[in-house]
Amino acid sequence: MENFPVINLENINNNVEERKAILEKIEDACKNWGFFELVNHGIPLELLDTVERLTKEHYRKCMEQRFKEVMASKGLGDVQAEVKDMDWETTFFLRHLPDSNISEIPDLSEEYRKAMKEFAQQLEKLAEELLDLLCENLGLEKGYLKKAFYGSKGPNFGTKVANYPPCPKPELVKGLRAHTDAGGIILLLQDDKVSGLQLLKDGQWVDVPPMRHSIVVNLGDQIEVITNGKYKSVEHRVIAQTNGTRMSIASFYNPANDAVIYPAPTLLETKAEETDQVYPKFVFEDYMRLYATLKFQAKEPRFQAMKA
Repeated sequence: MENFPVINLENINNNVEERKAILEKIEDACKNWGFFELVNHGIPLELLDTVERLTKEHYRKCMEQRFKEVMASKGLGDVQAEVKDMDWETTFFLRHLPDSNISEIPDLSEEYRKAMKEFAQQLEKLAEELLDLLCENLGLEKGYLKKAFYGSKGPNFGTKVANYPPCPKPELVKGLRAHTDAGGIILLLQDDKVSGLQLLKDGQWVDVPPMRHSIVVNLGDQIEVITNGKYKSVEHRVIAQTNGTRMSIASFYNPANDAVIYPAPTLLETKAEETDQVYPKFVFEDYMRLYATLKFQAKEPRFQAMKA
């Protein structure tokens, strides 16, 4: 199988030939993988190091013991049969847009709050740059995707901070069960030593390689709808490991709750319209309500339900 796509953004604005080559790699990754890994993405490396250090410190200080107690209380320390309704992870969620909740989250040091705010600003900028690169590849006007996500208050943007502690029975408990992401574009800073993230490609589970200072990007269901299936969201999961705790900081740049999502008219082929191979039109909040109950099931019935 070909190598997982790693894309170097360093010379994206330097010359026309380099830009064309980078755009082609992004196009191939969006069409054939739904995932890619970015290096030289413009986020300061010392900021990534700070975020990683503070996230791991916060886990050890505030979450590790609590996680052990919760898992013990549920009898998962000595599980004998496959667990299908739980994940071996400990998480908290930060909201950045349309308004931030960082000041309200308990147990975060001031240094950590400040670093996560700065990190979120950098990621927001990168997400919007990536959306414009997708527009360029799709032949959509610059800003089309950002506008499609905007609604009345601007996009939803938040970060899921997760840790996947060592698991005694990884064959029976997933770190995170297989799913596609509901939203728009997802940017992940993941542990560079402990692996576990896998995506489904051509019927096989493929490892997303841990790489220092990289940002892993994947496409959510809304991009699939807007591109009418030209780009697809891809199923992925986290395999629990017996050694080491895996850090995962995933930031979701999603449509506003009231954004109306539908295929971009210029991407619809007459043939598709005639054969009803057109994705549905819906309000993002309605899709999220459905997703909340069906996250770990196939996405196609969700799209079908939105048509109805």
